[in-house]
Amino acid sequence: MPAYVAPLKDVRFALHEVLHAEHHYAELGRDDLTRNFIDSVLEEAARFAEGVIAPTNEPGDRIGVKLVQDGVVTPPGFREAYERFVEDGWAALCGPEEFGGQGLPEGFGGPVGELFVSANMAWKMYSGLTDSAILCLERHASEELKNLYLPKMVTGRWTGTMCLTESQAGTDLGLLRARAEPDGEGTYRINGEKIFITSGEHDLTENIVHLVLARLPDAPEGTRGISLFLVPKRLPDADGEPGAANGVRCARLEEKLGIHGSATCAMSFDGSRGWLIGEPHAGLRCMFVMMNHARLWVGLQGLAQAERSRQAAVDYARDRRQGRAAGSGSGDGRRPALLIEHADVRRMLLTQKAYVEGCRVLTYFAGMQMDKAAHHPDAAERERAADLLAVLTPVVKAFVTDMAVEVTSLGIQVHGGYGYIRETGVEQYLRDARIACIYEGTNGVQALDLLGRKVLGSGGKLARLLGGLIGAFCQNHAGYEELADFVPRLAGLLKEWSEATESVAQRAARNADEIGAAAVDYLQFTGHLCLAWCWAKVAAVSIAALKNQPEDPDYHRAKLATARFFFERLLPRAEAHLDALQSGAGNLMQLPAEHFG
Repeated sequence: MPAYVAPLKDVRFALHEVLHAEHHYAELGRDDLTRNFIDSVLEEAARFAEGVIAPTNEPGDRIGVKLVQDGVVTPPGFREAYERFVEDGWAALCGPEEFGGQGLPEGFGGPVGELFVSANMAWKMYSGLTDSAILCLERHASEELKNLYLPKMVTGRWTGTMCLTESQAGTDLGLLRARAEPDGEGTYRINGEKIFITSGEHDLTENIVHLVLARLPDAPEGTRGISLFLVPKRLPDADGEPGAANGVRCARLEEKLGIHGSATCAMSFDGSRGWLIGEPHAGLRCMFVMMNHARLWVGLQGLAQAERSRQAAVDYARDRRQGRAAGSGSGDGRRPALLIEHADVRRMLLTQKAYVEGCRVLTYFAGMQMDKAAHHPDAAERERAADLLAVLTPVVKAFVTDMAVEVTSLGIQVHGGYGYIRETGVEQYLRDARIACIYEGTNGVQALDLLGRKVLGSGGKLARLLGGLIGAFCQNHAGYEELADFVPRLAGLLKEWSEATESVAQRAARNADEIGAAAVDYLQFTGHLCLAWCWAKVAAVSIAALKNQPEDPDYHRAKLATARFFFERLLPRAEAHLDALQSGAGNLMQLPAEHFG
């Protein structure tokens, strides 16, 4: 398996040159987050990812997790890496200072997290949902619960889970059956089984804090009757340390396509003591804080796996020789050409490069909106950032993870037959990436959320906000001759997207099926529009840099070449999605179910 090398140059370029991270944090009152500080943290994160986490990836995939009498045993090296993760302060990086965290903005955790997830996605999942659970408890738990649990969770001593899914209740949480009975002591007894619970049981920490959706005895039907409860694996004793067992156990481990090192558990709650989070019957609203944060992290997982696959494909294509590359001038009649000299291999590598680097800018930008929504001193800016984050979250979750499946599949293809066997290790990236399209809300559900709830549900407000952001860039750069290959095309695509949004809204007003019929193509169209904006921004930065004789002009020339590839080879996909979403619901809904064969 190829060694992972943290792409620090590209990470810094996205943060500093394209997104102006130092200025962004200064606006939030964080003058301490200078470029030098950010770079120093990234350098340490790269060393940790490459030297501590990455060596656990291969044994984690090969050996996986095991269910034993006392719980779940993680693969060799996982526990030692997690102990270092806690000792070195990475678990607390973005945690609130009042509970032992370092207080860095949540969005800054994205670039650091990308490096860790690339090194070993399954390992990082043990701490990933803890960050989301912390946010949920910060906003909705009582002060007593926050003071008891958050210091342990923020510092990584305890981890957290999200317990939603049941066998009959996946996307439709209104069908869940887990029960919560008041016990007369101000707490509740939780009974039921949850499935597909990430990190539901493991040996990395001394306690696990489960956030569980369940129904109170007087609960209304459907999602309006769901409440949220904090249920620890072990009840804290008088000193706040793990005490008696709480009737929580892993009934079985799921055998999965990928992420073998991650414990995906069926969890049984047998009279487990739980504490209500938020108001009765308002659990889904509380949980959405956690879910929306987790969806951004899932998009980051897609980016991270795609980057790992891209690195392996480039390394292989630079080393492997096969055949003669027509027209390349490489053949001297004595030995075959390098794979990277073949046009079709270059097409695959450039597709990987264009999607990965474009999605990196988009994902980091979304994380910055999370920071602005929480910390900007201007209330209007906080609201604007929250709205942008709302419309971008389903795009980052779904578009980036769909991209990851394509990119990791291309990584196998570049390797040919060697990519399909386990010896090279590149097939793992596709297996691991595939789950990201499914959990935290399937990508089809994300598309419905984008079009139905965010765009149409806001009366077009969020679409106008996103369109205004891209339109402002086009206006500000309209007179730049050097950007003639990018800005006019972007402006034209934005116009088509705005018109398509209005067209779908009109059709949906007459027939609700139009939303479901158009949703996935609308999301893909939106994702390509956002990436075109990102690549146009990159092109503007690199053109300006080349005028000033940069230290590495070839780096900026490569950015421009990749931007042109995206606009000329990949952006035409947006037009295909436009045609599909405009075709209407009839071609999907007219075939009777019994005629599907």
